[in-house]
Amino acid sequence: MHLIRGLAVVALCGVASLAWAGKVADRAQSSGTLRVCIWPDYYGVSHRNPNTQQLEGVDIDLSAELARDLKLKLQYVDSSFPTLVDDLNNERCDVAMFAVGMLPQRMQHLRFSRPYLQSDIYGMATKSSRVVQQWSDIDQPGVLVGVQAGTFMEPIMRAHLKRAQMVVVKPPASRESELEAGRIDVFMTDYPYSRRLLDNADWARLISPSKPFSVLPYGYAVKQGDDTWWKKIDAFVERVQRDGRLETAAKRHGLSAIVVHK
Repeated sequence: MHLIRGLAVVALCGVASLAWAGKVADRAQSSGTLRVCIWPDYYGVSHRNPNTQQLEGVDIDLSAELARDLKLKLQYVDSSFPTLVDDLNNERCDVAMFAVGMLPQRMQHLRFSRPYLQSDIYGMATKSSRVVQQWSDIDQPGVLVGVQAGTFMEPIMRAHLKRAQMVVVKPPASRESELEAGRIDVFMTDYPYSRRLLDNADWARLISPSKPFSVLPYGYAVKQGDDTWWKKIDAFVERVQRDGRLETAAKRHGLSAIVVHK
């Protein structure tokens, strides 16, 4: 009888181990920690509030939900769009949760969950600008169009702009400072980041496309080659779409308009 009970315990442990089988999954389970890459300058998504130094955004809320679902402690790792691929493939983090655009060039190196948000591209100009007042003003001779280095706007605008000049903005410079200084006439961004200026800068003007321009889905990214871990992340997205946690988090941070429903 004792032998049968012992074998049953071993079998149950084996089932639990199989449920986590996979390099990333095993590391997370053995350490008890979920390492989440974020870009701490992504307003509404994974933003470090400069006044409180607290992280805020839809993916801060949802990463806490993921850690809770997996019964793991949560650890954030600062990342960015230019370093995203290396950060995941060099195992600095287990999953990237900062509304990562599902670009073909990223999908060559990373594996994505199903999409949970999507956004078009928007322009941001000053209200006083005489150069850019509507979408059709952007791709015109002499117009300086800013894009943040490493964002999905960079390859899309490079392919799209025929007459205007693209200016790639790299840290420590910011798109806002370049716009205010007059070194660019407009900068391109997505819906979440546009909220940052509209909520905080009375000089900002949103330039919306007259029709859908380049709508891109956003997902959570993981390193390729670990099906078990990817399935856990993808299943989490499906759950929060179904049980309302995604909608609740998006509404809290002003992003309901770009939620992808199940």
